[in-house]
Amino acid sequence: MLARLGESWRSYLRVETMADSEILFLEYRDRLSRYLARASGSPDTAQDLVQEVFLRVARSPAPAADTAQAGPWLFRVARNVVIDHHRRNRRTPTFATTEIDHHRQATQETTIALDQALAMLEDTDRDVFLMREVSGLSYDEIARACELSPDAARSRIYRARMQLRETLAPHIALAHKQPLRHSGRPA
Repeated sequence: MLARLGESWRSYLRVETMADSEILFLEYRDRLSRYLARASGSPDTAQDLVQEVFLRVARSPAPAADTAQAGPWLFRVARNVVIDHHRRNRRTPTFATTEIDHHRQATQETTIALDQALAMLEDTDRDVFLMREVSGLSYDEIARACELSPDAARSRIYRARMQLRETLAPHIALAHKQPLRHSGRPA
């Protein structure tokens, strides 16, 4: 029967896939942007990567947007896109250090320290941490996205938190020693 329908059936399948892709885009665009900005080290690069994710989604059969598999599947595609991006650039993630605006010095220094600490994490540990803390995925969703067991995802997130805590401890201690201005920010 499908053979008799020919091109009209294929057009119908493309329309359904496009509808699901659009729903996925609207639902996950912001979460993917945040994840990819941290994973790539650049908000500008993240926007390009989000587009690449949805190009790949549009070309492949996606799970229905309303199913529990849609989010983890989409983050698996995003994770593969960012890995491909780093391979193309033949580098591990590095994060730009910009000139520090002295009015926002503490915030910028903290951001730079966090970016450097994230870059020191193992790739999978960084990915599961970002999916949890930046994108808000559940442990089960992270496990499906990274093809891990839920316990392995929990373990990797815990390990990433401990490494970040250890790496950022001197920076946090220094920030606590700075006197606060009237605004509540370090002087």
